[in-house]
Amino acid sequence: MSTKLRRGSATGKALILAALLTVAVPGAAYAKTVDVTISTPGATMGPATPFTGVSSHADCAIGLVSGGGADQAIGSDEMSNGNHVMGMVPSADGTTEYTDTPGIVGTDATHWMAFGGSGSRSSDAFSTTPYAICLHSNLIRHTQVVMNKAPGPSVGLSARIVTATCPANTVLIGGGARTTPAGVGSLKPIASFPTFNDAGHHFGTIAADEGETGPDSWTAVGGIGGGRDENNMTYAYAICSTDDVDLKHVSTTVRFSEVSGPNTGSSGQTATAGCSREDGQLVSGGAAISGGNVTTTDFTKATSGGPHLNGSFPSDAAGTPFGDGSSNPSYWTAATHSGGSPSPNSYSDVWALCLDAQHGHKR
Repeated sequence: MSTKLRRGSATGKALILAALLTVAVPGAAYAKTVDVTISTPGATMGPATPFTGVSSHADCAIGLVSGGGADQAIGSDEMSNGNHVMGMVPSADGTTEYTDTPGIVGTDATHWMAFGGSGSRSSDAFSTTPYAICLHSNLIRHTQVVMNKAPGPSVGLSARIVTATCPANTVLIGGGARTTPAGVGSLKPIASFPTFNDAGHHFGTIAADEGETGPDSWTAVGGIGGGRDENNMTYAYAICSTDDVDLKHVSTTVRFSEVSGPNTGSSGQTATAGCSREDGQLVSGGAAISGGNVTTTDFTKATSGGPHLNGSFPSDAAGTPFGDGSSNPSYWTAATHSGGSPSPNSYSDVWALCLDAQHGHKR
């Protein structure tokens, strides 16, 4: 059965007036225009042998990748020290990485890749699960991926900081980090976070802090233990809107948390941060294991060679990962691990990046 609108009815006039107001007053009828869906295919097993890696990917059937992450199974014995995140990055097709010339390397990415690597210990229990955050928005209709890279780290117990910055008049909505090659077992990304390309944040070496708005850059930090070098490389990725976005109706807010640990050998820690209703929708997140105070001083590596990431993923308030097809998570969780040796004065850091498409630019 169909219902037709009678010519001249009061209801019809009201609907026509509302439509005219929407056209005549841009922005007057903006409703919530940001939603995300989680895509994850489940775990990819491995690596089962030392000094090797595995890759996996999550794909957005609808929407564009605004960010993503990974979660790892590490087992429960001393072998758990060996599994670590090797990368969490956007991809054009789920198998190809953006690794060539720095700059704008892709547009409208719909795939996310996660990489796991093993050190001198490996286990059949190891696995890596990728998570893609699939963005649906009538304000951010297109995205671009900016990549930056630098050689290293190559010296034992050192770190390499690399920052990718969005073009002018665009909005940062996510990012990622990667180190290569997997054959250098102590090499891994130890941080991936939003930041600013300004003097106050030392052009990316100081992370965005709790409550800061409008970050324009994403930083990756590669860390190394023993210092073996086989053309080591660290990559940073920023996922940005295009410059046709209406900045009057888009703003971003950072939520951040830092907790102590893990400090003892063969132990782990988690940290969780979340977006409030006033902040808008969580669209991406970051994680680090550090020497602490990452939002007030230049990033420093934890003191020993073993600390690494085992996860950075969308979650509930308790840190439980969201499943495939879930919608609009509010929290992001970082999972860290000390490796086999004590790591005193280590800290676990997590960032949630929240996108508000209703209340305009806040910075």
